[in-house]
Parts: sequence; structure tokens; C-alpha cells
Amino acid sequence: MLRRLRAMVPDLGPLRESRDYRLLMTSGVITMFGTFITLVALPFQMAELTGDFVAVGLMSLVEFVPMVVFGLWGGAIADALDRRKIVLLSEAGLLVTSGLLTVNAMLPEPQVWVLYVVGAMAMGLSCLQRPSLEALIPQVVRHDQLGAAAVLASLRWNLGAIVAPALGGLLVATYGTALAYGLDTASFALSLVLLWRIRAVPPAEEAQPASLKSLAEGVRYAWGRSDLMGTYLVDIAAMVFAMSSALYPFLAKELGAAQAVGTLYSAGAVGALVASLTGGWTARVHRHGLGVIVAAVLWGVAIALAALAPSLWTVFLCLALAGAADMISGIFRSTMWNQTIPNELRGRLAGIELLSYASGPMLGNARGSMMAAIGGTRFSLGVGGLLCVGAVAALGWGLPKFRRYDARTDEHALAEKARREVTAQP
Repeated sequence: MLRRLRAMVPDLGPLRESRDYRLLMTSGVITMFGTFITLVALPFQMAELTGDFVAVGLMSLVEFVPMVVFGLWGGAIADALDRRKIVLLSEAGLLVTSGLLTVNAMLPEPQVWVLYVVGAMAMGLSCLQRPSLEALIPQVVRHDQLGAAAVLASLRWNLGAIVAPALGGLLVATYGTALAYGLDTASFALSLVLLWRIRAVPPAEEAQPASLKSLAEGVRYAWGRSDLMGTYLVDIAAMVFAMSSALYPFLAKELGAAQAVGTLYSAGAVGALVASLTGGWTARVHRHGLGVIVAAVLWGVAIALAALAPSLWTVFLCLALAGAADMISGIFRSTMWNQTIPNELRGRLAGIELLSYASGPMLGNARGSMMAAIGGTRFSLGVGGLLCVGAVAALGWGLPKFRRYDARTDEHALAEKARREVTAQP
């Protein structure tokens, strides 16, 4: 029994064996808390300054274009330049943006336009940095430990997603937004010190300069691999048809617990955290494509069940199960990406990955709101969950190479493993 329990605990091997991975993880924990606090502070301050729902909603719209443009371009430069240098410069830029928000919040009359402009700048810098961060992982973690690294990353993220927003809400309500932005600024300063200690990661000698041509090459590579396309398409389908967080305020009101809307927002993160804490078993799974399909179907089923749940806590349980399934899907997708994509293309593909998992929730919430306007909250949840199950099942049937993917026999996984074994030799 004890042995089985130990098998479920996340493998700490990447943290023990890789100094650079420890630095990346520690930096990520520090900045994640600051970033989540700012994510609470920005809409809070906008609502305080304008009292306008539309003004708050426009913040996401303003950030969408920088996400797309800089996410793709960040992938191109991650394959053309020193990834460590890109991460450092982006981190310094994010420190500046947090500092600007702090200064603006301390003014006698904070300016609304600053929140839009600096918020868009921060989103652009974050998306510019993300592909380089993602592409660094396979270079600092052993090939056979990439699954364990994916579990640890999900654990870090979910701990922050639960604790940091609550802390941010307390800070802005009690001490104001200036302190919240100031803490975010300090987190980036401390993170820079840690990231500076990571070894340089120069590009390959044959690396192409960042250009539209190199971006197109990355897109062609992804398009030519149906197993990779499966990871993108299944996730997008799952999010578009079953993402429903925009409905939570209405759902909480219908349940007679409007004051507990935050509980619904935290449910998915709670489920994902449990999945991460007990996710050691995922590192021993090799059929990652099938794992993604099953997890995405379970996500849709859990959302559909939430439509039938009669009380706040049964809805919470369904949403927590959905969050756990989504996290397992994310672990398998991340493992596939890191174990099979060549190093010289890893940055560009990370940019594509960023768009796939960031755009789906935006479109899903729009879909959920429109369906709720037609048939109500429960209708939107139930039909959305069932559509998710149907779409994922159809994609699984239509992409047999993705469904049958096995890391032990896949040509791309074996080739990347062999390449890394050669480069690791003295």
C-alpha cells in the first residue's frame, strides 16, 4: 500500500539533478505569485476608476493582439537567439511594466490609459518570453524525466492559482493596488537574480534568423505531424465547447450563493492541484495521445454533470473533476511536445502551443455566454459538455496516429532521445 502511494507522489528527480531547472522553478514560483496578484489588481483598479463593466472587459480584448503577435514572434526568436538572454531581457521588461503600474497607482489621480497600455505591454513581453522558457526545459532536464518535470510545473502553477488570487484580493481590498503592484515588481527583481545564474543557451550553429519564413517552417512542421496537431486540436475543441468560467457569477446566483462565486472559480484549480499532487503515475504512461483524448472526454463529462448538479458543493465537485482532467491532459501534451520536437524547432512550436491553449478559453467563454443567452446557464453547461465529448471523440477517431502515439516506439521520440544521448556524451 505504501509503495502504491509513493508511486503517486510527484518525482523530484528533475529538481535534484538539474541546477538550472531548480533555478527556473524557483524563479517561476516567485514571479507567479506576483503575476497572479497583478491579475487581480488590474481589473480591480479599472473597476474602481471607471465603474464600467465594458471598460474592465476591454482589458482582455486589448491584450489579445499582443498575445498572438508576440507569442508567434517569441517562438521564432527562441530558436534563433540565446534563450536565456531572451528570458532575462523579457523579465527585465516585465519588471519595468510592474514598476510603471506601481507609480501610476501612487498618483493622486491614476490614469486609466496606463492600465490599457502597460497591460498590453506586459502581455506582449510575457508571450515573448514564454516560448523561450518552454524551450529551455528540454535542455536542462533529462529526456526520461520530462514527464516528471511536467508534473512539477503543473503543481507549481496550481498552488499559485489557488493561493495567489486570494492573497491578491486581500491585498488590494486592504492596502490598495499600489502595494500589490509593488510586490509584483519586487518578485521580478528577485527572479532576475536567479535567472542570471542559469547557464547560457546559445542557438544551434545552423539556426535560422527569426523571420516570417522561419515561422512558416515551424507551422509546416506542426501541420506535417498529425500527432502534434491532435494535441492542439483536442485542447482547442475541449476549451471552445466546455470552458464556462464566464457563467460562474450567474450560476452562483441561481444556486442562491452569489457570495460564493469565488468558490466556483477556484474549483478547477483545486482539482488540478490534487491531480498534480497525485500525478506521479503520469510519468509512467507512454500512450500520451490516448491519455489526452480520455482526459478531454472526462473534462467534457464533468462539465455536463455540473449542469445537473443540484447544489453549490456538487457543482464544485464536478468543476474540480473537470480541472483535474484538464491538468492530466496538459501533462500528457507537455510531455509529448518536449520529448518529440527537435531542439531547433522547440521555440517556434512553443509559440504555436501558447496560442492553442490561450485562445481556446477566450473563445469558449464567448460560446458559453451566447448559448446561455439562448437557453440559460444550465443549458450552456450541459450542451457544451456534450459537444466537447462528441468533438474530442471525432478528433480521436479522425487522427489515428495521435490516438496510437506511444513514446516507446514513436520515431520522433526515439530520434530526439538518441540525439540527446549523443549530445550528453563527454
